[in-house]
Amino acid sequence: MDAIINVFQFIQGLGVSVVMPIVIFIIGCAFRTGVGQSLRAGLTVGVGFIGLNLVINSLLGTSLSPAVQAMVDRYGLSLSTIDVGWPASAAIAMGSTVGLIIIPLGLLVNIVMLLTNTTQTVDVDIWDYWHFAFTGALVAIITDTLWLGIFAAVVNMVIIMVLGDVTAPEVEKSLDLPGVSLPHGFTTAYAPIAMVINKLIDMIPGVRNININMDTVQRRFGVFGEPILVGTFLGIIIGIIAGYDVTQVLTLGVSLGAVLVLIPKMAALLMEGLMPISDAASEFIQNRFQNRGKIYIGLDSAVGVGHPVTLAISFILVPLLIFLAVVLPGNTVMPFADLAVIPWMFVLITPIVKENGFRGLIVGLIVLIFGLWIATDLAPMITTAANNVNFQMPEGASQISSICDGANPLTWALVRLNGLGYIGTGVGAFVALAMAIWNRNRIKKEASQFHDGGEAA
Repeated sequence: MDAIINVFQFIQGLGVSVVMPIVIFIIGCAFRTGVGQSLRAGLTVGVGFIGLNLVINSLLGTSLSPAVQAMVDRYGLSLSTIDVGWPASAAIAMGSTVGLIIIPLGLLVNIVMLLTNTTQTVDVDIWDYWHFAFTGALVAIITDTLWLGIFAAVVNMVIIMVLGDVTAPEVEKSLDLPGVSLPHGFTTAYAPIAMVINKLIDMIPGVRNININMDTVQRRFGVFGEPILVGTFLGIIIGIIAGYDVTQVLTLGVSLGAVLVLIPKMAALLMEGLMPISDAASEFIQNRFQNRGKIYIGLDSAVGVGHPVTLAISFILVPLLIFLAVVLPGNTVMPFADLAVIPWMFVLITPIVKENGFRGLIVGLIVLIFGLWIATDLAPMITTAANNVNFQMPEGASQISSICDGANPLTWALVRLNGLGYIGTGVGAFVALAMAIWNRNRIKKEASQFHDGGEAA
């Protein structure tokens, strides 16, 4: 068992840019794409992820976070719980007992769901299984029972896989990612909230007619409505609020303008490598299993983070989040390390609201407000989980939390349900099972319609 765990820990340590080419190559060969084409596809996807990471870490991370820190220092803001960021959350999750088995467990869950036709997604995003392990680690703490933590991680994954299937058509259409679903433990958890709020807005006369999207902005403002200029303008505003000098303000503006241009280009490169594998996988499955709908390749939501509406909303909400953290009653979390992952919250919100920036902002404000309360509520358990794996606490920190996944509504719901005892655990399991059965019926119906349409043609 130790040897098996060591193998998976080694795989986890390779990182996305190394693991992804290997996984894509294996899948491509399995679906008879050819050795050469599979190798090229895998390497192209790996290069795409390297490009995404360079843009996100070098431009977004090193530009936006210091600006926000300058705001905190300038206005003397202080809260007791430190946002340690997703890398720390992932390290805490993967260092837990649940984390040690999450990769083989996640692969097994995906295989079982494919065999039972309760998912359409081949989830190759194995390094992001840490989101499920994070939930499991917190449940194990609150229940003091390891197997309940493992069970909660499985329940979390099943729910996310179903949501990934349901949102895949919008991902294809709005984000221009054909054959892709996003079963991401953080991003996908916000999809149901966006669906509910979007429906509620549809019921409000006048408000439902407000529509702000990039096409409208570009038609109205011409070249000044293009993503590069929108990003530059927002960067300048953030720099001014942070109290930067002229050089720093202009540098931040150009950097955020570059983010809005470069991330979509890196995502397009990634998709260039993925498309042959996605097409081969769908053809392989549909030719051999008549009762299955379209097959999707499950990816990290980073591939959709570059949508102009997503990034524009995020840039507006980042400084606003600092203000909310200070004035929100009951909040103790000072957002910092995870500010660069705010766009990940909106990857699926943007397609669900039909790229309407106004609705995206409304959803964003709501999820951020409740996210701060959730991160505050989970902070004691996250701190305990960190201590359990000997995580090096920041100097002077009494408690730690994060936006990703400390503010995750699905993680919070599963943790608090399990905290109610076996009845709460049963409720979570029932929801996951009901969603899986509903998804199976939906997939069979979709496959039937597809098959009938093919025969008619």
